[in-house]
Amino acid sequence: MSALAPNASRLHIVTGKGGTGKTSVAAALALSLAGAGRRVLLVEVEGRQGIAPLFDAPSLGYEERHLAAGLDGGEVFGQSVDADEALLDYLTMFYRLGSAGKVLQKFGAIDFATTIAPGLRDILLTGKLKEAVSRTESGRMAYDAVVLDAPPTGRVVKFLNVTVESGRLAKTGPIGKHSRSVARMLHSSLTAVHLVTTPAAMPVQETKDAFKELMAADLPVGRVILNKVAGAKTADVTAEEIAAGLARAGLSGEAGLAEGLHSEYAAARAEIEAVDAYRDRLERLGRPVEELPLLPEGVDLSGLYQLARTLRPGGRRPVEETRDAS
Repeated sequence: MSALAPNASRLHIVTGKGGTGKTSVAAALALSLAGAGRRVLLVEVEGRQGIAPLFDAPSLGYEERHLAAGLDGGEVFGQSVDADEALLDYLTMFYRLGSAGKVLQKFGAIDFATTIAPGLRDILLTGKLKEAVSRTESGRMAYDAVVLDAPPTGRVVKFLNVTVESGRLAKTGPIGKHSRSVARMLHSSLTAVHLVTTPAAMPVQETKDAFKELMAADLPVGRVILNKVAGAKTADVTAEEIAAGLARAGLSGEAGLAEGLHSEYAAARAEIEAVDAYRDRLERLGRPVEELPLLPEGVDLSGLYQLARTLRPGGRRPVEETRDAS
């Protein structure tokens, strides 16, 4: 078993249970990867529109648009990938329909196609990701990295593996060829799937379940990101020690103050010890575990840069694309 070299992956897929902050983590990761001279595309799917508010920007559309400067002088672009627009791209690319594709859209043929074949929608979305990863401009890659705010853990394996199934069904023709090429990328070292969780029982268990599903599907797992971690390790302090400290500060007059403070302290300590237990469970998955702090005021653009500094290489530990390769 050997670890993949840093920077081997170019497509970073960020998933997690709802409420774990995966969109914020995806945005921060994009900022962290946008080093000097690097261009990063941050993508969302399924019309979520969760990225733009984090950057104080207008809603994203299908056209790629500059969002922010990276930590070290690079650029982050944003895009909301829509299946209908992706299908028009697909028809133009493989069937050269051009303006005829717009006519099909006008008469609802595209909506009809994606409704009767729901898997087609995911094929189109992942296909658009591959196009962004492999696109070249003026002799160089258009983007040094692509970061996807992916569907939640309960759906991510089906979303990523749909091209495998379609490639098996369509043995010949452009759809089969296209599906197999996308599947090869998603199952290669070009891709890393990062799992976001919070220090709580249900998200941690869902992360473990998703890890097993990803491994069973031979999809490349990157890092586990333990998000919204509050507090730090504390010493064992007794109520008597708190009372003595209050007395030294001249605050010992209020009855029950020391006991009340000790109860709050004990509850916070128990929460921190629970975080340690959850971290241990996640580390048993055999992937690097990265911690991100809870931002009490919520995540705004300033908070994104704070998280990005932790995620970048040279931060506390970079969220990169390391995974075991047999």
